[in-house]
Amino acid sequence: MATPRGMNTVTPHLVCAGAANAVEFYKKAFNATEMGRLAGPDGKLMHAAVRIGDSVVMLMDEFPECGAVAPTTLKGTPVSVHLYVDHVDMAIERAVAAGAKVIMPADDMFWGDRYGVLEDPFGHHWSIATHIRDLSHEEIVEASKSAMCGADAQQKT
Repeated sequence: MATPRGMNTVTPHLVCAGAANAVEFYKKAFNATEMGRLAGPDGKLMHAAVRIGDSVVMLMDEFPECGAVAPTTLKGTPVSVHLYVDHVDMAIERAVAAGAKVIMPADDMFWGDRYGVLEDPFGHHWSIATHIRDLSHEEIVEASKSAMCGADAQQKT
């Protein structure tokens, strides 16, 4: 079996400045369960894993000598980890109480999700959503025309 039992085909692997603190944050913010950790001789985490819902997120400390640097070192990230939850507003409140910063407040989106974006204390972005209605592809395309980004894109073409 190419994929180990309990894992998915794609698994986020986050580099954090302070991975042990990140594990504790994810427990508080996203109700994560720690699966294990491996510290190196200097105490830095070479590997850790948490389970959030039905998915695993791997973490490690920064090791710049190996090319592993955190978003805080890079001064930003182009990547967002997407998380579906039962109650997006409650999930965002819980994450903020644990130390996350709201980048985009939750709102009902044209594609059928209630959706918001957070930045965790380690610089990683999390888009968090609750699916609220099913739409056809055609309905989503039509609705996107009046969405802010969709309207901007329409004006540029």
